Amino acid sequence: MTSKPAQSNAPPEDPWRIGAAYDPYVGRWSRLVALKFLDRLAVPSGSRWLDVGCGTAALTHAILQTAAPQTVLGIDAAEGFIAHARANTDDGRAAFKVGDAQGLPVESASFDAVVSGLMLNFVPQPAQAVGEMVRAARPHGLVAAYVWDYAGKMQFMRHFWNAAVALDPAAADLDEGKRFPLCRPEPLADLFRGAGLTGVEVWPIDIWTTFTDFDDYWNPFLGGQGPAPGYAMALSEERRALLSRRIRLALPYALDGSIPLVARAWSVSGVRRNS
Repeated sequence: MTSKPAQSNAPPEDPWRIGAAYDPYVGRWSRLVALKFLDRLAVPSGSRWLDVGCGTAALTHAILQTAAPQTVLGIDAAEGFIAHARANTDDGRAAFKVGDAQGLPVESASFDAVVSGLMLNFVPQPAQAVGEMVRAARPHGLVAAYVWDYAGKMQFMRHFWNAAVALDPAAADLDEGKRFPLCRPEPLADLFRGAGLTGVEVWPIDIWTTFTDFDDYWNPFLGGQGPAPGYAMALSEERRALLSRRIRLALPYALDGSIPLVARAWSVSGVRRNS
């Protein structure tokens, strides 16, 4: 039975601000994706990196851990994320700065590799952000990014929104799979080619996101950080409990009660021309 529409909806802007709330939600999974992303890029050691929309520094930390960089600069528009990144990074090669991805506070042609993790869907003008990433890269430098596959195999979010829309059809307008056209391979490739990059490639990154039990799955949605948690916390307690029960019944469980789900990200890379 379909219940009445929710009396309130998520805030009009996605509330990505607080590092401590982000990590339990998707931060623990984004670190795994970052490592696979960097392994494919194979950037030479001693390179200068720029991490655009660095958030809590999951990708920056992966660069420091595996890529032997000369330096890494992380930039994010949210002061709370930058504060979290600084407080949790103890490596002299890394620095962080508050700044807008659509107008990067960096000199042109100054980085060997310009990357972005899980950010492009959340900027008002993604083409402008990619243009800025290209501007920051040196000639023949690498530009690369990845975004969650919200419309497909980002399964822990798909289960949430499938249940939310079944109970409240108006929730479909908040579903990232509908809102974010860049969560698919073709638009990502077009975005990078449109920025003048050469050798553009798109590939999937799949990781297992195994939750120990339903509480491990559900509790991160109560942090209010991001579109789905923002929607959940805007509901009344009664409607939130109804949503929780519907999701609980739909999830796949292993014999030990854990919940194994796949999380897919789409990655894209290209090379700046010699100009």
